[in-house]
Amino acid sequence: MKTGSSSRSNNRKIWQRGSLVLSLALSAISPLEANTNVPAPVQDHPILLKGGTIYPVSSVILEGAQILFQNGKISALGNRIKAPKNTEIIDISGKSVYPGLIGSNTLAGLVEIGAVRATRDFTESGEINPNSRAESAVNPDSEIFPVTRANGVLVINTVPSAGKKGLIAGTSALMKLDGWTWEEMVIKAPVGLHIKWPERISGGPTVFNRNMAYGSGTKDKEEAYEKALRRLRDSFANARAYLKVLENSPLQQDSDLRWEAMIPVLKREIPVFVHADRLEEIRRAVHWSEEEVVRLVIVGGQDAWRAADLLKEKSVAVIVSPVMALPLRRWEPYDTPFANPAKLHASGILFAIANAGGRSDAAHERNLPYQAAMAAAYGLPKEEALKAVTLNAAKILGVEDRLGSLEAGKDATLIVTDGDPLEIRTQVEMAFIDGRLIDLSSRHTRLYQKYQEKYRQLKKE
Repeated sequence: MKTGSSSRSNNRKIWQRGSLVLSLALSAISPLEANTNVPAPVQDHPILLKGGTIYPVSSVILEGAQILFQNGKISALGNRIKAPKNTEIIDISGKSVYPGLIGSNTLAGLVEIGAVRATRDFTESGEINPNSRAESAVNPDSEIFPVTRANGVLVINTVPSAGKKGLIAGTSALMKLDGWTWEEMVIKAPVGLHIKWPERISGGPTVFNRNMAYGSGTKDKEEAYEKALRRLRDSFANARAYLKVLENSPLQQDSDLRWEAMIPVLKREIPVFVHADRLEEIRRAVHWSEEEVVRLVIVGGQDAWRAADLLKEKSVAVIVSPVMALPLRRWEPYDTPFANPAKLHASGILFAIANAGGRSDAAHERNLPYQAAMAAAYGLPKEEALKAVTLNAAKILGVEDRLGSLEAGKDATLIVTDGDPLEIRTQVEMAFIDGRLIDLSSRHTRLYQKYQEKYRQLKKE
């Protein structure tokens, strides 16, 4: 059940009883303000932030500087900017300005409450679903979005899931976390095709065993694994055959939405995001991508540091998802996942950092900066940790010309904070998406205000 519908129903019951009682703290707030976050209007005048410390990410830090943006784009950065006459000037002395953070792997928008089936819309039935488009299932009224952007995450790559036995999940979409409809929120779609690489457990006892779907015995697992790989290869062969016929005889080819969706992948216009953690899976995925001549990005990648030489040689990027995880093997040091990004950085591999992409993790997308902070605590240079959730993420997702850093000509999607956004004590004080000032209230702030009022009343008694 949607929050808005429930709220209206409850309000009708209250009015029918004729005993609506509002606290002083909430009496000035309209029902609309109390229950929803209204999308911001399009930027209609220039805005100049002055006096703060600007962290462009792609260049040197600017102390006591200014940043001007208009029509949703950054116009200039520096210390002496000549602003147009109708510019709104905001003094942010003592504050910091950063690009909006980017979540590279999430189900946010596709699930609201993991335990409620009616709010889950991230998996299609069957194994092969390349035509599944994440953006069309996104709920723009999700309560998760305001909570997420309140901590500086303003853009997400929302990703379909393949399910237990699925292989090709569909295409992901890059979304800004503000808008009336999913069409308004889309920045780029499709971003890439997502494949869940089949798992084959080997090499002794493990902390996790996520391979139960592939049979109970070793022989059954091996057969199921090889069968899944054949299905994957056959799907790409069918898509290539479809493309060939389409190019030669377009009028004679019946449309097939599955293979149609794979054409941008075969033309190398968008990458394939292979979700794989173990060394064997990563190696086989790399070799498979060469056979299929497709661009590859590894998602998950807990063992990516073990395959660093191969990934570097083949120019394969990695989305480490997540950093805060248990080791894959019982004998590994506890901090193996924490040190993974530092090792990838030392090897010269392009990588981003993301939260875990499970359905129970969507509500925690706000914790993305702390994934990067953990990597920084275990050897990753601090500036690289910030890049991993901004510019590097934008590069991997193919939007570095618009997002990920503060540069003239890029989208004015940024945050104003009272400190380092990777520090848990830091508060995001202002956020702009395409130059629009975003409401930072959320279900969390409403509950905070509610229980503040409760104890204010108790104190009076």
